Amino acid sequence: MSLIVQKFGGTSVGTVERIQAVADKVASFREQGHDVVVAVSAMSGETNRLIDLAQRITSQPSAREMDVLVSTGEQVTIALLCIALENKGVPARSYTGSQVKILTDSAHTKARIKHIDNSAIQADLAADKVVVVAGFQGVNEEGDITTLGRGGSDTTAVALAAALNAAECQIYTDVDGVYTTDPRVVEGARRLDKITFEEMLEMASLGSKVLQIRAVEFAGKYSVPLRVLSSFAEGSGTLITFDEGDKSMERPAVSGIAFTRDEAKLTILGVPDVPGVASKVLGPISEGNVEVDVIVQNVAEDGSTDITFTVHRNEAEKAEQILRKTAKEMNAREVIADAHIAKVSIIGVGMRSHAGIAAKMFQTFADNNINIQLITTSEIKISVVIEEKYIELAVRTLHSAFDLDVDDGQK
Repeated sequence: MSLIVQKFGGTSVGTVERIQAVADKVASFREQGHDVVVAVSAMSGETNRLIDLAQRITSQPSAREMDVLVSTGEQVTIALLCIALENKGVPARSYTGSQVKILTDSAHTKARIKHIDNSAIQADLAADKVVVVAGFQGVNEEGDITTLGRGGSDTTAVALAAALNAAECQIYTDVDGVYTTDPRVVEGARRLDKITFEEMLEMASLGSKVLQIRAVEFAGKYSVPLRVLSSFAEGSGTLITFDEGDKSMERPAVSGIAFTRDEAKLTILGVPDVPGVASKVLGPISEGNVEVDVIVQNVAEDGSTDITFTVHRNEAEKAEQILRKTAKEMNAREVIADAHIAKVSIIGVGMRSHAGIAAKMFQTFADNNINIQLITTSEIKISVVIEEKYIELAVRTLHSAFDLDVDDGQK
């Protein structure tokens, strides 16, 4: 038949019973004649447990040793799944990231995949075995264990699918597809049958937790068909595709709403408004391996400028320390930090052919007394930074304003 790569997340393998259910699902695909490669996460809660153990020793453990520590979670899962498969009469073999030689760079805790040696996997598939690979991890040129960051098992699965030229990469999780927004926040959120890579990339980057952004990037770059499915219910899930479908004016302007509470805002006030000032401010932040999101620069009449940017809340303290050092060197007036912000975004390729989307979004916020602090846009998304306490109100009112609770056929 064909080669399928399947990925099962932490909740899908959270207990021995669930691991056995995964083995049943894998076995059924194999019975249909498919070759199957499986990437798995650690059992739910295990990575957090391991991180807590380290934090009980020191608040700043070395990144290299943290990678050694947290990578053990997936090793447990691959062994248990192979044991479950073999108990059902299905030949299987497990591999850690270093054993299958998932080669990465050396950015510990957030490494990027450079190459996958698929020779061992191909040999096992030829021997009629199911191959089970530890997600989230790899190895660098020096032989050190590396990890890919939260959600990295998605990236592992897509990278394996690309390296093996798989027919499809199936991401099994605790939801049955990609929704217009988080159903836990909006009761009327709908599952999308199909979404473009472009839209999914924006949703993943802007707070949707269904897929890791690098997994979507990988899938788009190597044209890997990607499908999100539920581990616990049958269904067709959501297909992520290059096809935008109906490109007419009737296409919905907004396909989904993403949001994140994990944001912090930093502002440096009163630095000289001269060429290169943004580089001097943000360069050290980048060198500190801190990713910057929204950036706004305001120029005052007195020849000074203020620069505001957002970072992930977990990196806010580190970024603030770097920024205060920079502020001292540049004789800046002040540094202000705010960890009580959130970002909400509307996304849709249909925005290209619909006018007035931004105005409608801003009017919705005005009607609900929600103040906008920062705005950033692209062709298919508008993101705003607001006070964290308003995030659920913002998402619910936008979802209603753009009729996302109504099926396309009913609009």
